[in-house]
Amino acid sequence: MLNAGQVVLLINPKGKRYLRVVKDGDDIHTHDGKILMEDVIAAGYGRTVNTHLGRKYQILKPTVHDLIKGVKRQTQIMYPKEIGYLLLKLGIGPGCRVVESGSGSGGLTTALAYYVGDTGKVYTHERRPEFFKLVQKNLEWSGLSHRVEQFNLDIEEGFQATDCDALFLDVRTPWDYLHHIPKAVIPGSMIGFLLPTTNQVSELLTALDAGPFEDQEVVEILLRRYKPVAERLRPEDRMVAHTGFLVFARCIDKTLQDTPINPMPKKEVEAPVADNAETEAKTEEATEEVKTEETPVVEAPVVETLTAEATEETTPEADTDETAK
Repeated sequence: MLNAGQVVLLINPKGKRYLRVVKDGDDIHTHDGKILMEDVIAAGYGRTVNTHLGRKYQILKPTVHDLIKGVKRQTQIMYPKEIGYLLLKLGIGPGCRVVESGSGSGGLTTALAYYVGDTGKVYTHERRPEFFKLVQKNLEWSGLSHRVEQFNLDIEEGFQATDCDALFLDVRTPWDYLHHIPKAVIPGSMIGFLLPTTNQVSELLTALDAGPFEDQEVVEILLRRYKPVAERLRPEDRMVAHTGFLVFARCIDKTLQDTPINPMPKKEVEAPVADNAETEAKTEEATEEVKTEETPVVEAPVVETLTAEATEETTPEADTDETAK
């Protein structure tokens, strides 16, 4: 059973996909016939529903990949192949606060909003009002608008967020805004950029070297699909090749690194003080034990008896000598 506002993915027997938001009475019209929304709601994810012409459609829960590919667009969006690597490099996860500029049609904004969760926040900046409104509609369609705070302005004056965990710029001249980045993120945060040409990348790297940034990286991600046929497995004739260069770096506050750290004073550990009454009781017990303990008495040898016997033996000889005289 589905609820109003959820997004469903409908797939026909030929693999054509339809992304729709569940809404009572909003029936779906396809080349295979009409699908009643009440039938979709009753069926739920993982089941099938029939059109009025008897064609079966699968009902699935869309992935983030499906949502990104399904946003309405007026601009070129970032491809999932770049977004996946970007999310890992920037460390995006539940609870993260992320700054974005250059919202475009909201493909990356949708991915960021999905992964920061309800405890995180995405602060996205877009200068052009038509794109600002488009992103707003796409976020409402995907059910992620409550995780995003939008700003319709130019970032020449800075970003509308501070102490964030990561930052990403998809603008033509990102080197013009590097001086605003340290105020928007916490020291050591990862930052990223998307640029289409090598000369832009070179100019950005020069600017990064001159600022408080370290650990630069430039990557290009190519994706080649294979035809999933066991008997004749081979690459497809077309591939998603160059779509842009990703540049990453860390924003380092060098003033913090140069500042000496004063060690915390060690706390003296005091010996535990026993209770006075308890101490006195133990002392009295020890005294009584000493008093009641008796020292063993060792009997001395009888010396007097032996001395007397020796005297008696020598006395008769003395008497005999005197008689002779």
